Formats: sequence, C-alpha cells, structure tokens
Amino acid sequence: MYLLKRLPLVLAILLFCFPLSWAAAQGDTASPLPPKPKNLVAFVIDDFGNNMAGTEEMLNLPVPLTVAVMPFMPSTKQDAELAHKKGHDVFVHMPMEPVKGKRSWLGPGAITTDLSDEEIRQRVEKAIDDVPHAIGINNHMGSKVTADERIMRIIMSVVKKRGLIYLDSKTTDKSVAGKIAAEMGVPYLENRVFLDDEYSVPHITRQMEKICKLIDNHPLCIAIGHVGPPGKKTASVLRQYIPRIQKEAEFVTISQLIRQVGH
Repeated sequence: MYLLKRLPLVLAILLFCFPLSWAAAQGDTASPLPPKPKNLVAFVIDDFGNNMAGTEEMLNLPVPLTVAVMPFMPSTKQDAELAHKKGHDVFVHMPMEPVKGKRSWLGPGAITTDLSDEEIRQRVEKAIDDVPHAIGINNHMGSKVTADERIMRIIMSVVKKRGLIYLDSKTTDKSVAGKIAAEMGVPYLENRVFLDDEYSVPHITRQMEKICKLIDNHPLCIAIGHVGPPGKKTASVLRQYIPRIQKEAEFVTISQLIRQVGH
C-alpha cells in the first residue's frame, strides 16, 4: 500500500534520471545531432585602384573576397565595378597616417592628424563617394590615426551615417577603432593575419598555414593580402589552398560575416 502511494514519485525520479531510456522504452528514438557548422574565413585584398600587379589574378579567384579599393586612383572605379560585378564586397581602402613612413606612400585624400574635424569628415565622405558600390571602410596604413580617438570618432560618425561597416586592418595594437565602433553602434570586425607583409612565397605559405590552424579552433578568421608587389604570389598561394580550406571552412565576404555573427 505504501509503494502504491509513492508510485508517482518513483516514476518522476525514473524519468528525471533516465529520460533517454524511458523514451526508448516507449518506442521513441533520439534525433540525430545536426552536423557541426563550418567555420568562416574572410579574405580581404587591399590596394586595388592603381592598376596593381595581381589585380586580375585576385578578382578571378573562385571564392568570395572583400576588395579594398583606394580612392582617387587611376583604376579606382574600374576595379570597384569589376569586383562588384564578380560578387565581391567592395570597401574603401582609406589612406591614414602611420607612425612611421612617408606621406607620399598614402596617396591622395589621406587622413592625417593635423587636419581639422571638418576636413577629416569631408575627406571620408568624398572617398566613399569615389569608390562605387562601397559598403565598408578599412584603413590603409594608419597606425597613428587609428590610435587617435578624436579622428576615429569623426570617421566612425561618417561610417555610421552612411550605413557602412568598419574593418580595422590592425596595423597597431594601440588602435581605438573597436572601442569607438562599439560606443557608436558601428558594425565592426578586425583583421587577424597579414598574408604578405613579406613578399616571398615561403612567408605567404607560412601565413596560410597559420590561417589553417586558426580555422580549426576559431569560428571565424579574417586575413588581409594585397595586390601590388606581392599580388601575383599571394593570389597563387591562395588559389592552391582553396580546396584545403574549403574542407574545414566556408569562404565569406565581410558583409556576410557581419550578418552571420551579428556584430
């Protein structure tokens, strides 16, 4: 009689402790686990806009890229239009003052720390207008500017007003771009690896191996390469690695990455 009174309690304990066994006893089977989603990798290629070596090879790679085009250059519009036609993201590769380096390396319309607030704002607006189909901005050089809160607030205000994405190339670990973007609600991501900061195939290959290791342990990875002096080498190495990377990760553009991670 005592056991009959306690039967509901006993059944509850059994269900709590052995839910799968109880379900199986009722003729139900556990649903198979969904396949693990692939990690995401985005390759950003800088320095388009000046008829640079490797331009054609990069744009013809069979994966989506983010193409960063410098404003006010001889092939700015041509490169941006072709990249857009091929389905790549187009970004403004905004020249910004570095801590070290010649100003002549920056190109026209660069952001420098001696400019007034209004001049900075106008230069960013004009650069965006000069690059067709631009949906974001990343910095060309810029180790001095991206560490300057005054300037980055002005740049981010324009980026937000225009509904763009900001990608920090991370040319300095002192960058405040992420902090300012978070404060202002600007979609933001940052570079993880430079592919070709040295212009040799062995170095580019080592960097690609680093990316393959990152893909194994991180849900997303962003890497930056370049057209220009290393362009053809970088394109060739990247093409060789595409099949290997595709086994572990999905190639995406920066805008696709933003949509998927919700930044």
